[in-house]
Amino acid sequence: MLLHAEASDSGKRLDAFLHDRLPEYSRSRLQQWIRDGLVRIGDATAKPSTTIRGGESVSVQPAPAHPLRAVAEDIPLTALYEDASVVAIDKPAGMVVHAGAGVHSGTVVNALLHRFAALSSVGGDLRPGIVHRLDRFTSGVLLVAKNDAAHLDLATQFSSRQVEKIYLTLVHGTLTGSGRIEKPISRDPKHRARMTARLTTGRKSLTDWTAVEHFAGFTFLRVRLGTGRTHQIRVHLSSIGHPVAGDKLYGAAPSPWDRYFLHAHHLAFRSPATGETVVVESPLPPDLVEWKASLRPA
Repeated sequence: MLLHAEASDSGKRLDAFLHDRLPEYSRSRLQQWIRDGLVRIGDATAKPSTTIRGGESVSVQPAPAHPLRAVAEDIPLTALYEDASVVAIDKPAGMVVHAGAGVHSGTVVNALLHRFAALSSVGGDLRPGIVHRLDRFTSGVLLVAKNDAAHLDLATQFSSRQVEKIYLTLVHGTLTGSGRIEKPISRDPKHRARMTARLTTGRKSLTDWTAVEHFAGFTFLRVRLGTGRTHQIRVHLSSIGHPVAGDKLYGAAPSPWDRYFLHAHHLAFRSPATGETVVVESPLPPDLVEWKASLRPA
């Protein structure tokens, strides 16, 4: 395939340019194509870090991905709820949900495959059962589908905003009462690991917050998500000057707990097996309880 760089692409890395134009492929896969000489600018091969000037023709020769499959690993998991269609687990902070970006073992999926005989196949061989994600250092309730029918049902509930998602977080600064943040979220063009709410373009995003408790320099919040964008709570709260405590990526100072303070506390959904509303809650984990207890009252 042949891609043409526009003037607006000037200054982008080659791998970022390709990811913008070919979002159906992972950035790591595109980088591998570049290293394998399958991407050429004009007649020359390049590096992933090559800077686009604008006006170039970039040819891409897609290569099939190497077959990958998640394998079972004996890793402890805590189940908060289970029926014939779903299981809700209490994901610990630091555990990646599924393989990717250099992580191939020790994930939630590896642990699930050891514990459950069957999971849905809708997400493919690397993401069996995974209907939604939590960031690596976010702890709390994660819902997993046991079969394809349940996966499709739950995916519809998530996309139509029928699932109630409530998080607990600690942010820098003082917030009082409650509020709503409605800012579109998009990939940060200058820092590809980040998302941003500073641009007018992006996906519509809605976050409601309520102040629960105040400390010296911090506010403990209850947050309800109206949409489910990547890094949504972290991006939105940082955009109003109150980054999540410990979230270095979005402007907070590092914490001694080696994580940021964000916990998926409450998830309410309709069970595909019974049709009944299920409410699953995970209490704050011990490290966040300790963190909160270490703060001085306001």
